[in-house]
Amino acid sequence: MERVLGSLFLIGMGVLLLVVAWRGYVSGELRAGVAYYRPYRPNREDNPFAFHFYLVLYFCSGMALTVWGILALFGGAPALKWR
Repeated sequence: MERVLGSLFLIGMGVLLLVVAWRGYVSGELRAGVAYYRPYRPNREDNPFAFHFYLVLYFCSGMALTVWGILALFGGAPALKWR
């Protein structure tokens, strides 16, 4: 049961990051933190380097978490340890 819950959590977080990356790709703007008490949102037109950096970061993180969750579900990787 612990392995299944940890795997579902990893897969869910990975899918959420992939959805954020996809929505940013479609809209041309990503949320990337806070800069001087305002949300920092690089877009394709104003800052293409930062936009593509965060897009790749979100995509790779989402894929890594999803693959880790799938491997943990089938015993190919260590599962999350719940305390």
